[in-house]
Amino acid sequence: MLYVVATPIGNLGDITLRALEILKVVDVIAAEDTRHSGMLLKHFGIKKPLVSFHEHNEAMRTAQLLERLVAGENLALVTDAGTPGLSDPGARLIRACIRRDLPFTVIPGPSSILTALVGSGFSTEKFFFGGFLPTKSGGRERELRAAAARDETTVFFESPHRLTKTLAAAVEILPGRQLCVARELTKKFEEYRRGSAADLFGHYEVHPPKGEIVLLISGGGD
Repeated sequence: MLYVVATPIGNLGDITLRALEILKVVDVIAAEDTRHSGMLLKHFGIKKPLVSFHEHNEAMRTAQLLERLVAGENLALVTDAGTPGLSDPGARLIRACIRRDLPFTVIPGPSSILTALVGSGFSTEKFFFGGFLPTKSGGRERELRAAAARDETTVFFESPHRLTKTLAAAVEILPGRQLCVARELTKKFEEYRRGSAADLFGHYEVHPPKGEIVLLISGGGD
């Protein structure tokens, strides 16, 4: 059985009891970063074999893990934070299990997408998740224009190193919208900063952001 296990996005206390139970009993844990997940397991006193499973070895490792599942082993899949398969490795392995009719289940838990959405105060009735914004300016601006045309809230992941460039583009493309930068969620320096693109650009140009960032754009219907 494959267990797709959500892990904390920051605060280790957010791990679920069910996730801990699964991690304690599986035969092996496939992790995006074995060092990072090793620290999580050590914190909770769990000793299990770890194998790497990341974007650079996902194809090769999927075949190997399928063989172990076919042999009857129980396997947990975790990423560095949150739910595997959401802009993180995992989707390929899940699809392979579906094709081979191998059993799997998802152990729900922390999600930076939903945490940021609720904390933003923007409409939660409908929302669009666009993953990571493109690194190139043309693709980034195309995504921002698409967000400007939506009535629902738009959610993106963004790098702290590119946030000011994105906000500068948003000043021109989204002048009438409210934005929210949700940063370091569930951690000591958690921040929700809301305002116009111009307001947020002015702030982060002076105070360069650090940490994991979720960028939210209010919908046209708000």
